[in-house]
Amino acid sequence: MNNNFLIPFIISFIAGLSTLIGCFFIYIKPKNINRFIGISLSFSAMIMILISLFELIPEGFFYFENKYDIFYSIIILIIMLFVGYIINILINKSINKSSIDSSNLYRVGILSMIALMIHNLPEGIITFLTSSVNIELGLKLGIAIMMHNIPEGIAIAVPLYYSTGSRKKSFISVFLSGLSEPFGALIAYLFLYKFISDTMISFILLFVAGIMISISINDIFEEAHKYCGKYTFIGIFLAFFLFFITEIIF
Repeated sequence: MNNNFLIPFIISFIAGLSTLIGCFFIYIKPKNINRFIGISLSFSAMIMILISLFELIPEGFFYFENKYDIFYSIIILIIMLFVGYIINILINKSINKSSIDSSNLYRVGILSMIALMIHNLPEGIITFLTSSVNIELGLKLGIAIMMHNIPEGIAIAVPLYYSTGSRKKSFISVFLSGLSEPFGALIAYLFLYKFISDTMISFILLFVAGIMISISINDIFEEAHKYCGKYTFIGIFLAFFLFFITEIIF
């Protein structure tokens, strides 16, 4: 196995499975469990919104803007965000019908897992392709993604643990979410020149942004407010702080 595959794949693999660090928070025994859940949820929701607004949407939008005119690019952006919103509604209905545990907290955890699995796939592709061209740049990108993946792991682990009481289910769900990143790297390697294109990646980025923003606003923030009310601002502040610190560093 040559280094053109191995090193970029390892970078993508480590970046993806860093999501598991978020599982650490299910071992914390807070004095006020409801407040802890609420702050964790609002923190994770804000991280997903910030990633969507400052990374996914700009990357997807600017590609279309450079290739087409601004009006066409805005139309694509609106359509993909709307499609993401509709998919979120459909997933919600599916979970409510098929799930034995229909609690809102459980639903939030499952929604986060699905959204982040879709989100991690193009991240794996981009990390692999970047590392294949420039290892130093790929490492920088991998570390930045790793820092963002930790709170994303919290978004899955905390609600699933406190709704099911099972650390095993939480761990497996977070693991599957993180595994989609090296899977994306594998897709990039196998179909590098056949199927992967800037246009496809841009569509995926905007689509994922739509899902993540919709889930964060309509589901995670709503649930966070039920658990800790006015204390949700603590999670939001921590998210802003961590996000912009990582942006400055990386």
